[in-house]
Amino acid sequence: MSVLICDADGDLWYTRTEELGLPCISMPYSYGGEVYYYDLGKNTDFRKFYDAVRGGEVPKTMALNPDEYVKILQPYFEQGEDVLYVSFSHAMSGTFDHLQTALNELKEKYPDRKCTVFDTKSICLGAGIQMEYAAELKNAGASDEEILQKLKAFRDRVTVYFVVDDLMHLKRGGRLSGMAAFAGTLLSLKPMLTIDEKGSLKVYEKIAGKKKALRRMADHVINELTGTEYKVYVLDADSPEEGDAFAQMITDARPEAKIVRQTVGPVIGSHCGPGTIGVIFVADKRPIPLADE
Repeated sequence: MSVLICDADGDLWYTRTEELGLPCISMPYSYGGEVYYYDLGKNTDFRKFYDAVRGGEVPKTMALNPDEYVKILQPYFEQGEDVLYVSFSHAMSGTFDHLQTALNELKEKYPDRKCTVFDTKSICLGAGIQMEYAAELKNAGASDEEILQKLKAFRDRVTVYFVVDDLMHLKRGGRLSGMAAFAGTLLSLKPMLTIDEKGSLKVYEKIAGKKKALRRMADHVINELTGTEYKVYVLDADSPEEGDAFAQMITDARPEAKIVRQTVGPVIGSHCGPGTIGVIFVADKRPIPLADE
């Protein structure tokens, strides 16, 4: 058995990680000349962050360096523990190259210890719902092998859709080409985005107008949601009334859905920007993008 850990790019709320006994690696972001490490909402000033972004501040995210990973993992190895790390998508960050450098260094000191990294191939609560599932399995007595086996099947069912308010945030973060962002803004397009099977951000549909995009996104949840075994996470980036209205669309058609409302954390919010509405749920299979940028 290993110690199970996760990271803050999964956006799983701090009360839930504490309830599950799930250690979490804080991920860095910066704005206003200061660097912060996201604590999953425990002491995060969301209003200050989103007000700053609306005021023109351009936040940035960054990779942890190898020394930081060593400091995180070494205490477990010193205690004779192996680590099972359920992480956000490796396709979205270079931080995992630094993690591997740290693991190579630690292997020389602790040759009998290992860190197994499971790539959720998702981000935000698309990763977080998998982290939650892994912790639930572990707390129920599942072995590492059983957890990994079940996670592989579960990963292919985790569905992420979201609509952003301003495409230029995705453009600045390198998640969308400049031409696509400019054209979408000019034509008032609000593309519904998803995460593909490789863990990369993709356009699913291009829709004119945010209201229509949110209605279309709700219809996908209503039609694709498999049941009530798992939660439906509805997220907003400092747009609670819009998020509540979107959640109500789902509830009206699928009253059995177990909806959890949450704020998008500043690490993810640095890329999607204020006004983003997203939904994460479990379907029969992960969506296949219908359109490219």
